[in-house]
Amino acid sequence: MSARDMRVEMFARAIMRGDLAKAKGHAEKLIKIAGDDEWGRGYSRAIEGIVNAINDNDTDSLIVQLLNRNDRERAKELLDLYSELAAQEFRDEYEKGYYTAWVEFLRAYLSQKTLSDVQ
Repeated sequence: MSARDMRVEMFARAIMRGDLAKAKGHAEKLIKIAGDDEWGRGYSRAIEGIVNAINDNDTDSLIVQLLNRNDRERAKELLDLYSELAAQEFRDEYEKGYYTAWVEFLRAYLSQKTLSDVQ
């Protein structure tokens, strides 16, 4: 597992526990890992968007809806869609980075055990 993969796992875990302070710390490290090229800027924008939406409790945002509803089926659908978008050759590097961040986050989100998984 790469450093970025491990950091995304920790980021997702902190978000799912509601520990925004820790999530912000992991987000900062993810942004540094991503770099400042076009791909990295797209990746960073997605991570920042996740944090900001949760911080603002933006109920229109995808991440807040996923967390509030624990909608794992929707997360799986989005994972498939965003994986496809990130792989499309005509996408620019910014878009590829943005969708890659979502793919990695959704994978980490889906890998987390929830209370309903245990029951």
